[in-house]
Amino acid sequence: MIPRRALLALPLAALLPRAAAADPDAGLDALLARHVVPHPDGVMRVRYGAWKSNAADLRALDAWIAEAAARRPSAMARPEAFAYWANLYNALTLKVVLDRYPVRSIRDIRSTGVPLDPKGWTGPWRTRLVTVEGRRMSLDDIEHETMRPTFRDPRVHYAVNCASIGCPNLWPRAWRAATLDRELDEAASAFVNHPRGVTVLPDGRLRISSIYSWFREDFGGSEAGVIAHLRRHAAPALAARLGERSAIAEDTYGWALNDAPPGR
Repeated sequence: MIPRRALLALPLAALLPRAAAADPDAGLDALLARHVVPHPDGVMRVRYGAWKSNAADLRALDAWIAEAAARRPSAMARPEAFAYWANLYNALTLKVVLDRYPVRSIRDIRSTGVPLDPKGWTGPWRTRLVTVEGRRMSLDDIEHETMRPTFRDPRVHYAVNCASIGCPNLWPRAWRAATLDRELDEAASAFVNHPRGVTVLPDGRLRISSIYSWFREDFGGSEAGVIAHLRRHAAPALAARLGERSAIAEDTYGWALNDAPPGR
């Protein structure tokens, strides 16, 4: 077995054949371990600059995506398929940003190949990036046409990351079926209990992430449903304050890139 310190020191491309044989997501794990770092503000950041300058790690990400695209998610059990699609979404998002880095926001990257699609002008989510089981897919196809309707689990929104400060954290490891349920709850709790998830304003009104407004149907379909979802994942003090509320005052979202500060 390769010690963890040695694993992180080796070029990722050199590890892929060994990693894929033992664990097909070990290569993605090593990339995330190298380039995803916690920030004191509670938002996980990505060392895009260091990753962009590391040709071996760029190749390793491309190699992992190519290998993942050759799998058959239709033959997977539900937890394995959930983990598969979330990992593929996150890896593709990282590649999209790295290909265009430096950028201030993922919304500065327009979609290609869809000139008549208005959403294509506000981000890369419509570009068809990968072919899985014969279907050419975009990020929106993965999240909104596959994951949300297939799994019908609001925690999809905590599993996929759109490279923005306002998004739930990029999970610093590859999602895996064996630990999926527990780690999705951890991810939900981390976001709900962070101010960008929900804040009780000084006057008692609620400010929530725009995710809960954009996708309200996934969180109970009403303000009461959203608050009930937040309460399920809130720490005791926040849950108590939410218990007194029945309405939401406003929502907000930060589109700045989740870039690691220089030197981190």
